[in-house]
Amino acid sequence: MAEMGSKGVTAGKIASNVQKKLTRAQEKVLQKLGKADETKDEQFEQCVQNFNKQLTEGTRLQKDLRTYLASVKAMHEASKKLSECLQEVYEPEWPGRDEANKIAENNDLLWMDYHQKLVDQALLTMDTYLGQFPDIKSRIAKRGRKLVDYDSARHHYESLQTAKKKDEAKIAKAEEELIKAQKVFEEMNVDLQEELPSLWNSRVGFYVNTFQSIAGLEENFHKEMSKLNQNLNDVLVSLEKQHGSNTFTVKAQPRKKTKLFSRLRRKKNSDNVPEKGNKSPSPPPDGSPAATPEIRVNHEPEPASGASPGATIPKSPSQSSLPAVVVETFSATVNGAVEGSGGAGRLDLPPGFMFKVQAQHDYTATDTDELQLKAGDVVLVIPFQNPEEQDEGWLMGVKESDWNDHKELEKCRGVFPENFTERVQ
Repeated sequence: MAEMGSKGVTAGKIASNVQKKLTRAQEKVLQKLGKADETKDEQFEQCVQNFNKQLTEGTRLQKDLRTYLASVKAMHEASKKLSECLQEVYEPEWPGRDEANKIAENNDLLWMDYHQKLVDQALLTMDTYLGQFPDIKSRIAKRGRKLVDYDSARHHYESLQTAKKKDEAKIAKAEEELIKAQKVFEEMNVDLQEELPSLWNSRVGFYVNTFQSIAGLEENFHKEMSKLNQNLNDVLVSLEKQHGSNTFTVKAQPRKKTKLFSRLRRKKNSDNVPEKGNKSPSPPPDGSPAATPEIRVNHEPEPASGASPGATIPKSPSQSSLPAVVVETFSATVNGAVEGSGGAGRLDLPPGFMFKVQAQHDYTATDTDELQLKAGDVVLVIPFQNPEEQDEGWLMGVKESDWNDHKELEKCRGVFPENFTERVQ
């Protein structure tokens, strides 16, 4: 019998819940159709909007913080691998081996400590902060349902009162249900009216504490990491001093070898210089002018009969593929040097001269169209006749000493690796 009673209560409760859902659905339909008025609370609706905004911002912050932590962990692994590589290549007889190993261990511990403190002081705090939102969100939804129940009970009571044939028993029961629905709604409403503004205002302090913690932890981490890096640098400086004679050789940036000088030599010797093969580029050393923008100006490949080589003038902007302002600026410089009274000294420069560079390292030419350089040589840089023949990291020029001695561009000019030089003018 007890079991039957229990089943009966359960069935009755289910039926009651189903009836409530039907009543709420009917009430919402009537409200949407404008056949029943709806209780509005603009102040509470604003609180709900703030709550949803706060939840969205907090969820995004939590996601980004987890991404940041994943990045810290990845950097830790990468740093650990790099330290392990250093330990492997550091030969036993080299000075500072023990110090380098100790620095690597401290580096690993520092990364682990940083990651753990971020979890404890930022991520866990973030999780606690967001942990209160699901319950409040559920209560907001429940308040909405109770408000519909209240409106439905109110409308039912009003309809019974305005009926032509009044049933006092039904009216009394409807009034009782209305009072009960109003009480349940107002209790929930009052609690949320107090909680939501307080929660909204708490966001400022939470964001301040979170980002202060992250900033402070990151600052301390980088300070300690900086000390370790300085210690490692000192160890490597000591190693360099002991093995200072074994210098690292600077290499030229490889280039695709073109047919630039094949055409020139065919005119004189009817020889064909083999086309040069593709090679992979390598980065220039520190201090190279590799980042200097290249200015290419097309000019006549051969001076007119009887004209002085030094008076060759670049093509007009309409004939050049460069922007007009670049060509006009360069053309004005050359024309001023040739025709102006104050620029006579520039007549000694090769046609199309752009700037000077100085060799910082010796370079041994590997082909007939390359310049042989000694450290200290000054090279006058000129444009390629055909810009498409220029390989990345290579310039065209003539050594200043050769130009001063011969003034013959075709015999003196050649290509050279830009990363072996430094711009001086």
